[in-house]
Amino acid sequence: MDISKYIDMPLLYASEYGLKIIAALLIFIIGKIAVKKVTALSRTLMLKAKVDNTFVEFLESIIYFVLLIVVILASLNTLGINTTSFLAIFGAAGLAVGLALKDSLSNIGAAVLIIIFRPFKVGDTIEAAGVSGTVKDINLFSTIIEPVDKSIVVVPNSSLIKGNITNFSQRTQRRVEHVFGIGYDDDLQLAKETLMQIIQSDERVLTEPAPLVAVSELGESSVNFVFRAWVETADYWDVHFDMLEKVKLTFDEKGISIPFPQMDIHTNKIEGKQ
Repeated sequence: MDISKYIDMPLLYASEYGLKIIAALLIFIIGKIAVKKVTALSRTLMLKAKVDNTFVEFLESIIYFVLLIVVILASLNTLGINTTSFLAIFGAAGLAVGLALKDSLSNIGAAVLIIIFRPFKVGDTIEAAGVSGTVKDINLFSTIIEPVDKSIVVVPNSSLIKGNITNFSQRTQRRVEHVFGIGYDDDLQLAKETLMQIIQSDERVLTEPAPLVAVSELGESSVNFVFRAWVETADYWDVHFDMLEKVKLTFDEKGISIPFPQMDIHTNKIEGKQ
């Protein structure tokens, strides 16, 4: 019995496939390093070109995974594996995963729309999907919003796209608007002049567009004034709350009443009945 052939065959296979395995590993390791460098370079170039940071992160992820797949296929091809069949398998697997994760893919599609059309960006104050706050992060699946109470709300991107989005940061100016009511027995002209003086005395209120105080309604129990003042977006909430306080204190000083809902109950006493 010739034992030499059983010894030579493993050596033959080791010498033949060992080099291929080493070459495949080298291609994968060097390729992965190159992918990271190319991805980092592309990020740097996009940031220098002042591309939106959200869009940069999105493209960076796509570039990394596409190039990594190319490196993996090149490594497999070096081993002598037919990558065409793998592409077919990946395609079928991708279809199955896509059907299973259709909701997640809809979030990715929504993220692409947000990045392209930019209804809002990181740092904007928005109201959408029943949540109001500052946008802290936009990723492929969700948007992170921080309300005024400093909690964190994770909103799926598809939910944002489906409804209305109110962006409070797109404009440099915002309008503070209130409705104030006075009693029918109060001096209407005095109330109107008082409201305008309150607006004009606040340095944060802009002269253009011009502020407005006007009678908006003769209500059931009050004469209502519409009160409008334009301010810088950063001053909006401070002015909003300050105006409420100033109006109440000034009305009290000048004896102008602010009607509130009340109910009068009248009782009648009938003679001879207990």
